[in-house]
Amino acid sequence: MLLYQAALPLSSRTLTFTARLIRAHRKTIGSRWRVLDPASQALLTLAYLHQAHTYDQLAPGFGISRATAARRIHETIDLLAAHAPKLRAGFACTAAYAVHSRSVSTGS
Repeated sequence: MLLYQAALPLSSRTLTFTARLIRAHRKTIGSRWRVLDPASQALLTLAYLHQAHTYDQLAPGFGISRATAARRIHETIDLLAAHAPKLRAGFACTAAYAVHSRSVSTGS
C-alpha cells in the first residue's frame, strides 16, 4: 500500500481545540493509554470529516487498524457533537439578533 501526505485547510487552533476535548474525555473516563495520542486522534477525525476518506484509507497512515480508526473517529465526533450548541438555541440566537438588528436599523 502506498501512503501520501495531504494538507488540510484547517487552523492549528481547530486541531488544538479538538485534541483538548479528547484529552479531557480521556481524563474523565480514566483512560491511561491509547494507540493514538489526542492530537493524532484529532487529526484523524478532522481528516475524515474534511476529506471524506474511508477508514480503510486513513488507518494505514496512522499505523492503526480499520476498527481502531472507526472507534476513535466516532468517539471524537460524539465529543464534538456534545460540545456543539444546540440547534434550537442557535436558531433562537439568530432570530433574536435579526429582530435586534431590524429595530436598531429602523430606530424602533
